[in-house]
Amino acid sequence: MENTTKQGFMANPLILQSEELYEYILATSVYPREPEPLKELRKATASHPLAFFGTSPDAGQLIAMLLKIVNAKKTIEIGVFTGYSLLLTALTIPDDGKITAIDVDRKKYEIGLPIIQKTGVEHKINFIESQALPVLDELLQDPKNEGSFEFAFVDADKGNYWNYHERLMKLVKVGGIVIYDNTLWGGYVALPEEAVPEKKRAWRQATIEFNKSITADPCVEISHASVGDGVLICRRIC
Repeated sequence: MENTTKQGFMANPLILQSEELYEYILATSVYPREPEPLKELRKATASHPLAFFGTSPDAGQLIAMLLKIVNAKKTIEIGVFTGYSLLLTALTIPDDGKITAIDVDRKKYEIGLPIIQKTGVEHKINFIESQALPVLDELLQDPKNEGSFEFAFVDADKGNYWNYHERLMKLVKVGGIVIYDNTLWGGYVALPEEAVPEKKRAWRQATIEFNKSITADPCVEISHASVGDGVLICRRIC
């Protein structure tokens, strides 16, 4: 995650708009409890030019707690990048748990794969190199998969978030949780369009529309948490 300055927004600004406060949260509450394999993977990703794509450690801490609250055993992850949230999930679910992990780019996943293997949790992961929608549709062709997942995490193309949501509401059981990442889009969702860099406007608008749609969905309870780049937590209720 990149930082903000008083002069304006950086490429991926802090939601808190305070580097000092964010560093305080990380130093006092997050890093001391971050498992060593996750520290190693985070550091292995740090030199990547797209390192800010990775799940923030504070958001990861929240995800781990929610995984435990719902006793997740069977999960879906859409968007893997180098695997921080994937490894976090694999460390949290039981030894016989399974993660269906979908990403279009296996090369980035392979950055974190040696750490995943060394940690001894690769057997929990079914990595599928593909666009997500065809995989979700294939899962739904088998009626046994409906309502069989306890948890899903989405950190992928924002324009497809609602398409993912429609399918995940069939795959995740009632009482299960779906988390969508980057739903505050670096704070740009609260700014007028003219104040947003042109290259970020399309995804900003897609995020705004998705947030509105989720708020209107009667099948979920929601909480919009301002950790990381914003995470929208949905609990399926019907």
